[in-house]
Amino acid sequence: MNVVVLCSGGMDSVVALHWARHEHVVAAVVSFDYGAKHNHREIPCAAEQAAVVGARHEIVKLDFVDRLFDSALLKSGGEIPEGHYEASTMKQTVVPFRNAIMLAIATGFAESINAEGLVIAAHGGDHAIYPDCREDFMRAMGETMKLGTYAGVKLLRPFIAMTKADIAAAGAKLGVDFSQTWSCYKGGAVHCGKCGTCVERREAFALSGVVDPTDYASSETLPEKPKAS
Repeated sequence: MNVVVLCSGGMDSVVALHWARHEHVVAAVVSFDYGAKHNHREIPCAAEQAAVVGARHEIVKLDFVDRLFDSALLKSGGEIPEGHYEASTMKQTVVPFRNAIMLAIATGFAESINAEGLVIAAHGGDHAIYPDCREDFMRAMGETMKLGTYAGVKLLRPFIAMTKADIAAAGAKLGVDFSQTWSCYKGGAVHCGKCGTCVERREAFALSGVVDPTDYASSETLPEKPKAS
């Protein structure tokens, strides 16, 4: 199947790109520049990985998101919270309806280049914080994509039942160079090691047993998972 891969440059989407390379034909890779504090660190990683797999890479600018939406993840937003990625404070980093917007654009692009599928790296650990990563949403969006295109573009979610540790292990088997991926929401010179995505990244490598090549500003003890209320 010819597929378009959504690739931010983070570890999940980069592994999804390499998975797609092995399972399908990658027609194109799409990244979105929507004003996130870390877009300038992520997107070059996506471009590098697209080149590795020999695929066309498109960057779609969504300037209106930073201007109109409320999220700490955006340049227009407040400080990135630190702590466990399932803590309630991490809801501050949610960009409202982000996946729906990106999937809609990527679906139109996929049909325009005769691709039959769209690959997204949403995984099991996303569900607690991000409404537009949850199974109900993804299932409904997949049906919308299929019904709204002549080609019946399919939404492929290879990691939906996997943890981030599972993804790290899968990426290692696929030969992914994780040093060429970016997670930190703060977007500094190196990964901060303390924000939710850095904590999730560090935990994933530790649980999977895959060597973590990342340079962190802080390697202090990982915070405990919040207790369910």
